[in-house]
Amino acid sequence: MKKIETIIQNAVVQVVKSLFEADIEPGQVQIQNTRKDFDGDITIVVFPLVRLAKKSPEETGRTLGEELKKLDEVVDFNVVKGFLNLVISPSWWIDFLNSITQDDNYGKQPAGSRPMVMVEYSSPNTNKPLHLGHLRNNFLGFSVAQILEAAGHEVTKVQIINDRGIHICKSMVAWQIFGNGETPESTGIKGDHLVGKYYVAFDKEFKRQIAELNAQGIPTDEAENKAAIMIQARETLQKWEIGDTDTLELWKTMNSWVYAGFEATYAEMGVTFDKLYYESNTYITGRDEVMAGLESGAFEKREDGSVWVDLTNDGLDQKLVLRSDGTAVYMTQDIGTAILRFNDYPQLEYQIYTVGNEQEYHFKVLFLILEKLGFEKAKQNYHLSYGMVELPEGKMKSREGTVVDADELLNEMSKTAEEITTELGKLDGIEEAEKQLLYKQLGHGALKYFLLKVDPRKSMMFDPKESIDFNGNTAPYIQFNFVRTRSLLRRSTDELTAIPNMELNESEQNLIQSIYQFPSIIEEAAKDYNPALVANYCYDLVRSYSSFYQANPVLKEENADKRNLRLTISKKLGDVLETGMGMLGIAMPQRM
Repeated sequence: MKKIETIIQNAVVQVVKSLFEADIEPGQVQIQNTRKDFDGDITIVVFPLVRLAKKSPEETGRTLGEELKKLDEVVDFNVVKGFLNLVISPSWWIDFLNSITQDDNYGKQPAGSRPMVMVEYSSPNTNKPLHLGHLRNNFLGFSVAQILEAAGHEVTKVQIINDRGIHICKSMVAWQIFGNGETPESTGIKGDHLVGKYYVAFDKEFKRQIAELNAQGIPTDEAENKAAIMIQARETLQKWEIGDTDTLELWKTMNSWVYAGFEATYAEMGVTFDKLYYESNTYITGRDEVMAGLESGAFEKREDGSVWVDLTNDGLDQKLVLRSDGTAVYMTQDIGTAILRFNDYPQLEYQIYTVGNEQEYHFKVLFLILEKLGFEKAKQNYHLSYGMVELPEGKMKSREGTVVDADELLNEMSKTAEEITTELGKLDGIEEAEKQLLYKQLGHGALKYFLLKVDPRKSMMFDPKESIDFNGNTAPYIQFNFVRTRSLLRRSTDELTAIPNMELNESEQNLIQSIYQFPSIIEEAAKDYNPALVANYCYDLVRSYSSFYQANPVLKEENADKRNLRLTISKKLGDVLETGMGMLGIAMPQRM
């Protein structure tokens, strides 16, 4: 079925040609939703047409309105300054609802109808478990991938695992000093948590050694370089890069502990990946590219043997791309990763990096370096920069062990959902396994929604209690109203049939119009990489539905056609909610 905007745009083109003797394209006709304080459903912005009509904005609007009212789809109009508000026929909205009732893919574009996109998210270090910040990153990246897929893109979801570098060497050194050979199996500690424990232990010992050196009169800057444990960590990194057997063996062992831990956490999160990249591989490609850049003159070698790129003429800074001892820095491996991915996927149109806003400068530098290297797809990279998740107590610090652990938070959210749901006392007769699934759907859904309903570019304060409230802009509130739609369908003895033309009351028409907006919401969210648009659309939809439900009997409506209409609205609204919330990675329970 043609969109109402398309019908109106084509009609305006014809009116402009016949009355104003001018040719315009449909895309030049600007259409928007009518503001709530005016009568109408869609609005034409008249100002661009004034010069063609050679009339005032009001006269131009009235002339267009009189002609458009001749369409079956338009029943009335009004003009407010340079805006023509059109009232669309109830029969058009009913025809629209009938056309989508059995469409399971409503709102989505055909799979693979748009170019391939790669979305990177998570990208953890292998020296610590995932935390609250990683949850926002994972939920955001996964949701953006789902939205892009719904918009028709072929999507590949990846992560780059930071499995090399000084951070993991710190955990390795601390384990060698303090570990006494303990393992996840011997301690019963999840592997990523065990390795993270030694990352914290390293920092404590490092600070202790600095304090000792300070007491000897050595300034802090100098003490940081002279601390024995830091020297040992740097030596470990050098041994790793030259392939020392014992160093590599310990590195593989401790990373395997972390990977097992990550996998368990990802399963709880409900996020997946199509391909994994490891910095222990990509830095080699990056180093080769740096050497090639040195040859071409894009980079320069300094007296100490380090390699740099000068970006000052581009308004940036000078950037180290290879240390004097020949070891790679983060930029080295990111250069290699970017190029490897485009080589692995020749059909890839562009890639999106889901990384916090503290790395904005890093990505400006990376993308510019790719240009300096002559990489033809340098401009086909995008940094999805998002704000930090803050806590009432302040910023999280991994080295000091003051993070909100992802595993603990996911578990606590499920427990909180159990407590609240049990208090409400609506789970009588539900099997225990179904109850546990419900607690997880509610708890994890609350967490995901709370982290995704805020524009990604904004920092946010996390409040667990607010996130799981069964009222307000929360996942449980949306899930509850979804369950209400499914309950109506289960309890109804009517079979849904095509809806005949009839008058619609305001709440009925508003809901149909809101459902109509769903494809546009997906399109806008995909364009802006912004799941918050989908999240808040779902909330607005259920808020309207809740008011509709209270004011309009559904199963108790005596008129069979009206009952059929309201059941059909309920069904399709539930379908849209399930699709929309699914793009956020949130499962919808069938009972609550």
